[in-house]
Amino acid sequence: MNKGYVFLVGAGPGDPKLITIKGSECIAKADVLVYDRLASRRLLTLARPDCELIYVGKSPDRHTLKQDEINQLLVDKGLEGKVVTRLKGGDPFVFGRGGEEAEALLDAGIQFEVVPGITSAIAVPAYAGIPVTHRDLTSSFAVITGHEDPTKNETTIHWDHLAKSHGTLVFLMGMENLPLIAQKLIENGKKPSTPVGIIQWGTRPEQRTLVGQLETIATEVKEQGITNPAIIIVGEVVSLREKLQWFEKQPLFGQRIVVTRARHQASELSQAIESLGGEAWEFPTIEIAPPSDKSYFLKAINNLNCFDWLIFTSVNGVEAFFTELKIQKRDVRDLVGLEIVAIGPATQASLEKRGLRVAFVPEEYRAEKIVEGLSSRVTSGQRVLLARAEEARNILPESLKAMGVDVWDVPVYKTVLGGANREELQRLLRDKEIHSVTFTSSSTVRNFMTLLDGEVSLLDNVALYSIGPITSSTARRLGLTIYKEATQYTISGLVEALLEGNKT
Repeated sequence: MNKGYVFLVGAGPGDPKLITIKGSECIAKADVLVYDRLASRRLLTLARPDCELIYVGKSPDRHTLKQDEINQLLVDKGLEGKVVTRLKGGDPFVFGRGGEEAEALLDAGIQFEVVPGITSAIAVPAYAGIPVTHRDLTSSFAVITGHEDPTKNETTIHWDHLAKSHGTLVFLMGMENLPLIAQKLIENGKKPSTPVGIIQWGTRPEQRTLVGQLETIATEVKEQGITNPAIIIVGEVVSLREKLQWFEKQPLFGQRIVVTRARHQASELSQAIESLGGEAWEFPTIEIAPPSDKSYFLKAINNLNCFDWLIFTSVNGVEAFFTELKIQKRDVRDLVGLEIVAIGPATQASLEKRGLRVAFVPEEYRAEKIVEGLSSRVTSGQRVLLARAEEARNILPESLKAMGVDVWDVPVYKTVLGGANREELQRLLRDKEIHSVTFTSSSTVRNFMTLLDGEVSLLDNVALYSIGPITSSTARRLGLTIYKEATQYTISGLVEALLEGNKT
């Protein structure tokens, strides 16, 4: 029997983008992904569709599997010849019990590899604006387990050394023992007024930071209701937080936002959200597919010289049109003599990238404004090719026909239900982990509600953002209330709406 291979991978402290490149590669190649409570669930999307996902989450007061059982699970999967990625919060060898897992694999004769991760001991204070070292304050730091009972006879923690040290002290997994940790440090000589920082869910939208003094911090934590997972940082560097905090000051901090665009287009909006401190979760509700009947599309391509105008209403339409043009062994030279119209700057940019000059872009990016703008440009009897989605509204072709124009309304693509994880989306909404949802088209609204099985109640207290009035109208027809609508019907306009909504 071929033995497998196990990667012991540090997932970082919570922000999924803090995983290393090598760590993400290990997730992508895994046959089995074994993950714990502190590894971001967004990292699971990097796994192959056929990857077996096994949750072994542990918290100080509850274990899904005991450590010995996790060790055996890794061994068993390795003996099955599987490539196993063990995804652990933080770093596997910094209080992650990765050493024990490695020993079990070694005893079973299974090859393994350790992929270090960014430890929460450094990253979480950094996200709270607290450097663990600072030239003017301290040149050393120590990372200590907070999970060991400080009163037991066999303690290995040298409290006298820690208390007398001028270095920063970082305690991991110590919230349950915080009163005893503070007591031991003070008893052994630490000043009661020593600054202490408590950071819960560091690097995540839920991050909370409490700053106090060693003698009173346990009481303050109890009053504030701060619990695990949290780290305790003791030392003068904590005083720098007031000056250096940055993460919690970002305009979209604390916001977990659903992006519903097609997967190949989602990155623009997701990147904008995350650059402003939000956390974007991509649940693609739509995918772009060929039209149900392509015959009319092919007929139009074979008669391009018959048209005076060519109108594109979306980037998807542009991409579908030119993909088919290439398949038919044609190119932009076949568009000579055509006046081109684009709805919106993104559609215009997509056309200009192909070396085409756009004759007209309406000031307002919707069909009604195209008709208004074309009324003084198009003359009766001219022929217009309208390349757009199969399910698009009829207002544009009907309005053009009313102007005496011969309109070929040609579906060049259709939108179908995307590959979003229905169960994960519903779980996040049910657990109140989602703060906002963005809609970029009527199709995204309709398909989003399909993924929710029509359960509007899942969106209670969730802010809904729309890219424009047509999308908002569709949402209202489905019983949804749009919190903010973009003033400009673009991705940038939608981001502005998110910023405005987060201020109120």
